[in-house]
Amino acid sequence: MRALVVIGRGARAMPSLRHLIPLFIAAGILLAGNGIQGTLVTLRADAEGFGAALIGLIGTAYFAGFAASCIVTPHFIRRVGHIRVFAALATIASAGTLALVLLIDPYVWLLIRFAMGFCFSGLFTVMESWLNASSKNTDRGRVFSIYRLVDLGAVAGTQFLLPLFGTGGFELFAITAIFFSLSLVPVSLADRSSPKPPSQFNFDLKAVWIISPLACLGCLTLGMTNASFRLIGPLYAERMGLDTAAIAIFIAVEIIGGAMLQYPLGYLSDRYDRRWMVIIATLGAAVAGFYLSWVPHGAVYPIYFGSFLFGAFAIPLYSLSVAHANDRADPDQYVLVAAGLLFIYAVGASIGPLVGSVVIEQFGAPAFFTYTSLIHVSLILATLFRMTKRPRVSEKARKRFAMLLRTSPVIAKLAARNGAAPKE
Repeated sequence: MRALVVIGRGARAMPSLRHLIPLFIAAGILLAGNGIQGTLVTLRADAEGFGAALIGLIGTAYFAGFAASCIVTPHFIRRVGHIRVFAALATIASAGTLALVLLIDPYVWLLIRFAMGFCFSGLFTVMESWLNASSKNTDRGRVFSIYRLVDLGAVAGTQFLLPLFGTGGFELFAITAIFFSLSLVPVSLADRSSPKPPSQFNFDLKAVWIISPLACLGCLTLGMTNASFRLIGPLYAERMGLDTAAIAIFIAVEIIGGAMLQYPLGYLSDRYDRRWMVIIATLGAAVAGFYLSWVPHGAVYPIYFGSFLFGAFAIPLYSLSVAHANDRADPDQYVLVAAGLLFIYAVGASIGPLVGSVVIEQFGAPAFFTYTSLIHVSLILATLFRMTKRPRVSEKARKRFAMLLRTSPVIAKLAARNGAAPKE
């Protein structure tokens, strides 16, 4: 952890983040389990013969639970605190994972995945608000940069457990449940008090739409496309002739692509009209989708390349949309914007997997990325239309771009507003 402390001759030493190590460890374990479970559920459901439409409906159930938790979990945290909420949700997630393999029935899985979506949204909420409240203003950016690296590394790395253990047995479900259970250990034993619970705020989607219709449409679009990729993408890859090991790489390179291009696009959006960066990123995602819809069956490396391009352009779009909304929001509206846009994203994510799975079932695997590309083209047209309705935000009023994980920036901003600081 010494690498996190910058000490140089004549330079001012930056504060140590050692006190956050337990939280980073818990986040890594939790994200590792969540990263593998989405892919595992899709592949196992396909192997069990659930059918593409039911697989999509199971994905829809997950994000329906995610959306519900966005509203409910803050109330739980205010009532009983971060540690108790984390413990309860992690335990339910662990039990739910084991129930998936003990009760292999599509309609039971619908209920379980709804509960899992609720749990993971709440767990991310607790984790990110705790990290935020335990950080000082001078090192908050550094803290969340490390958290993003933990997230990307954990999600991409655990995909390779798929070929190692396979999807047909009990082992990988058990390993995932172990991840969720072990995430409780550093949270429970860390020598840190739970941060101050967040304050109440009014949830008003109409106000968010007035602040930025484009950001609302962008997050809805991304929920319909990016969430579909994460949950239905493995089904596309399997139908395109990829084996389990290749599917793991297919998912991992999409995440790596998003990590590589997110900062360059954000850097440019701080200097030019963000709406042009939204158009460029959306166009890139649309082109990548059309490319993947024309790749021949079994062309493994071209499919990898298309996945990389899709992630490189599609993943940054959420952060760009939120940054554009924040440019037009007042400081006291940041929490409202974060809450509203995350909820809209979850609504889109509740629709996208079902639509994507039906498209695959009716028109074949390549049509899945035709669907995502058409949705992205619609966002380009909407962005061009919005540019005729409002002038660009002045450079003085523009906020700095921040890379977001699409988990729970809502509660993190609530914690920041409270001004909670770690004890020394």
